[in-house]
Amino acid sequence: MATTDRSRFWRNAAPSILPIGTVLLAVLVLWYAGTVWLNAPGAIERVITPRLEPGATWTWLDLVQTTMAMQRPVLPSPHQVALDFYSSLVDWPLDSPRNLLHHVAVTAHSTLLGFVLGTVLGLLLSAGIVHSRTLDKALMPWIVASQTIPVLAIAPIVLVILGSLGFSGVWPKAVIAMYLCFFPVTVAMVQGLRSPQKIDTELLYTYAASPWQAFWLLRLPAALPFLFPALRVGVAAGLVGAMVAELPTGAQAGLGAKLLLGSYYGNTVAIWSALVMSALLGLALTGLVVGVERLVLRHHGAVQGGGGK
Repeated sequence: MATTDRSRFWRNAAPSILPIGTVLLAVLVLWYAGTVWLNAPGAIERVITPRLEPGATWTWLDLVQTTMAMQRPVLPSPHQVALDFYSSLVDWPLDSPRNLLHHVAVTAHSTLLGFVLGTVLGLLLSAGIVHSRTLDKALMPWIVASQTIPVLAIAPIVLVILGSLGFSGVWPKAVIAMYLCFFPVTVAMVQGLRSPQKIDTELLYTYAASPWQAFWLLRLPAALPFLFPALRVGVAAGLVGAMVAELPTGAQAGLGAKLLLGSYYGNTVAIWSALVMSALLGLALTGLVVGVERLVLRHHGAVQGGGGK
């Protein structure tokens, strides 16, 4: 019985595991090749040549081994990043600035706060735009135009303004995250709230439904398939915003601050470890949204099914 279940699992998982494994293998091969190519000039000049005895020569094997173990490589090898990543997690306490989980907690806090603020703002704006032609014409062009401003340019301005108003700590970073989160939510929800056909809205009005009832019973359920893909984009954009906001503040904690400190000291291995952790954090936050999406849509389907009975 166990053998049958195991074979069924691998048979169902193979179509997805094989493509992912193939892409991962290709990335690793290209990464190792890039490590040798980019680190070779520095390895020859700074490591191999000074250590050569008179009349001795070096081989390609010596070059490859040297490029894979340089202290400050241009591009660290995957195993160097993996070892540094593992060391930062197990060799230091959680409250140590050398532990990546310490920085993850700081960045995740501002990301989630900005994500919630951006989602609420996007929902309010989309509801107003759908129900008011004036707001549609007045707000929508400015909402679109707001995303043409690079976040690197607007972040210092926002941080200075909020700092002068007495806001410090997580709030300025959350506002930058909110700035990147609200746009996909607003655009998707406007499309979703307008997705019901005219015959559906007219049917509710024949039952004397109020605009609020039409919104709650028809427009909002119809917009759910549009909302959650936007939330997945929004939480990833919010993570980028939170990390960018950590750069001009000179923050001592957060993945953005970790990247900045690594660049100051030329520690490319630490930079890549922080990049890997930020990617994992992005996947975790997106997975959290996917989990909420499944719960909500399952409950929504159960309610609809119960109502149909």
